[in-house]
Amino acid sequence: MSEPSSRKRVLIVDDSAVVRQTLSDIIGAHPRLEVMATANDPFQAAERLRRGLPDVIVLDVEMPRMDGITFLRRLMAQKPIPVVICSTLVGKGSSTFLAALEAGAVEIIQKPNLSTRQFLQESSIRIQDAVLAASHARLGRRREIPPAAKLSADAILAPATRSAMVQTTHKVVAIGASTGGTEALRVVLEALPRTAPPVVVVQHMPEAFTANFARRLDELCQITVKEARDGDSVLPGQALIAPGGRHMLLTRSGANYRVEIKDGALVNRHRPSVDVLFRSVSRVAGANALGVIMTGMGDDGARGLKEMRDQGARTVGQDEASSVVYGMPAEAMRCGAVEVQAGLAEIPALVMKLGNSSKSVQARS
Repeated sequence: MSEPSSRKRVLIVDDSAVVRQTLSDIIGAHPRLEVMATANDPFQAAERLRRGLPDVIVLDVEMPRMDGITFLRRLMAQKPIPVVICSTLVGKGSSTFLAALEAGAVEIIQKPNLSTRQFLQESSIRIQDAVLAASHARLGRRREIPPAAKLSADAILAPATRSAMVQTTHKVVAIGASTGGTEALRVVLEALPRTAPPVVVVQHMPEAFTANFARRLDELCQITVKEARDGDSVLPGQALIAPGGRHMLLTRSGANYRVEIKDGALVNRHRPSVDVLFRSVSRVAGANALGVIMTGMGDDGARGLKEMRDQGARTVGQDEASSVVYGMPAEAMRCGAVEVQAGLAEIPALVMKLGNSSKSVQARS
């Protein structure tokens, strides 16, 4: 029987026996994942690594004898292995996870939420997807995994029935990303000048992390970067990051764009969902928009980007060579959603070229 050997092997490192067992149950329940071992601190983990390497490590931050960030830095310097940081993401500790990304973590997830059955189910989905995505974040050609059954953007809003009536003085840039996207977004947003068009972003990310992520980008970038709040205006020289755990939609009041932040079901197994943002942009901005889909596992955003292109928007997909995981951009290419494919370093210039127009675009009737 070959199926077990095709599973991705996971090492769990956490000082809590309850968390280790819960994570083991969640990860082991996925048909493409198996828990090869658990460890209660980095020293035990290092000993286990001498006997065999996993495909992914799920790593806590606060542990006895050695913290997770120190272990992560040493691991990346000696034997890079995809690492998913799994912690509570609360209080001042949230800033630690920015350091984790800089140290080489592929994904960041919250520890399982056991408060209700629904929360546990959603936590399980997020954990399984993050670990599976991390297992494909490696050099060389990456195999694609068919997406599981999931809700579409129809669960949040209906598709556009006609072309948007656009009467604005600036375009809107909508960006979607997942695994590897935190670093990709930094590269793109850091390169944009203060004259950049308004940007709205969905990065698959858990609650309590997006605010710190946005603040860090704001410190690095010329443009203003902030976590979006319901009703925020969409302005030139600013990027709004969808808050973790909630969907973000583009809306319009007269000639002005705003964002709506709302709850709702997981769409494509995510909340926020790139498809939800892109569909809303197709409805209210039409040809007056630019859509960019970047690195990430799965297909969230592909259909929404196609809807944007069908409404006359310009569209860009990150290429395979510069993607940490060439999943979302690949799906967008396959369905005809991508007009221009580009490397990560080329995307900022395309944002300025395709997304910074001073004249209104009258959509097709």
